Amino acid sequence: MIGAVITVVWLLVTRMPQALGGSAPTVPAELALPEGAKPAAVTFGTGWTAVVTTDDRILVFDGNGVLRQEVTISPTPGP
Repeated sequence: MIGAVITVVWLLVTRMPQALGGSAPTVPAELALPEGAKPAAVTFGTGWTAVVTTDDRILVFDGNGVLRQEVTISPTPGP
């Protein structure tokens, strides 16, 4: 039973990346953040990359690293 569990885990670890497309997304080399912006998180979509900055903005770049959209995150209203 232990051998079966080890085999299943091994198969998942070695075969799963191939089933998901085989490669991780990459940030376009030409992508440059605006002056003073510091990244806090990055996410990828089909043909775009979004960067969440520490100054509460979401910057959406196309596949070539050109800024397409900027969204300002509003602060949470107080009580």
